[in-house]
Amino acid sequence: MKMNPMQLMKIKKMWDEFTARHPKFPMFLKDVLQRGIQENTVLEMKVISPEGKESVTNIKIRKEDMELFRELQKMRK
Repeated sequence: MKMNPMQLMKIKKMWDEFTARHPKFPMFLKDVLQRGIQENTVLEMKVISPEGKESVTNIKIRKEDMELFRELQKMRK
């Protein structure tokens, strides 16, 4: 996938603004990545709308999923 440098700059600016508004989120991600995601790790996401409707899902990381996480970790170096 080829990324336009201008798109990357725009995303970087948006990420910086997002993390300024939500400083605990990058700390959470850093903690998770430092411990590492391993096979059988469960990732869960919960979304609550302003009306209070909840949606929850989770996945258990399988051996076949680990290559994706290795590549993501390479990107942050």
